[in-house]
Amino acid sequence: MNKVIIIGATGSLAQYVIEAVKPLDNIALTLFARNKNSLSKTNTDGCKIIEGDAMNYNDVKNAVAGQDIVYVNLAGDLEAMAKNIVKAMNETGVKRIIAISSIGIYMTPLKPVLVPYRQLADVVESSGLEYTILRPDWFTNDNEISYAITHKGQPEKGTAISRKSIAACIATIIEKPELHKNENLGISKPN
Repeated sequence: MNKVIIIGATGSLAQYVIEAVKPLDNIALTLFARNKNSLSKTNTDGCKIIEGDAMNYNDVKNAVAGQDIVYVNLAGDLEAMAKNIVKAMNETGVKRIIAISSIGIYMTPLKPVLVPYRQLADVVESSGLEYTILRPDWFTNDNEISYAITHKGQPEKGTAISRKSIAACIATIIEKPELHKNENLGISKPN
């Protein structure tokens, strides 16, 4: 049984990830959110729920202890939150992390809105953890699963991608944790 925690479980993308991960075999899913009342009741059946703040190190450490995979789906002060998560994982012996960043974080000049996403990627890449960073194109609510992956250093290509596609990719990585280990990937809808 793989224990998986979603940090930032109330996010619009996280809702799709919860739906994609719940049906997987041998997964125990924990949802970490600042306000558990913001979680959809239908989406949370069978999930453990932890209320906490990713800016509070003790909340994060208590939440990740005993997990096998940490999925990070956050907005805000991403550098500080990423540092808390990485430190907590290193201190509790949890090795596998999947983190959502953004398309365009390696462009020069870096757009100010993308700085926190670049900081998150830099913290996770230098963490010593077994990481997968996903850099999605802009999200859509399209009801489709269609995605292409590019590796760091390759030109980012494709177009806006459905949340459902990103969630399917994440569920595949959770199901096969060796997949895309220590990779920083762009993900978008193929042209």
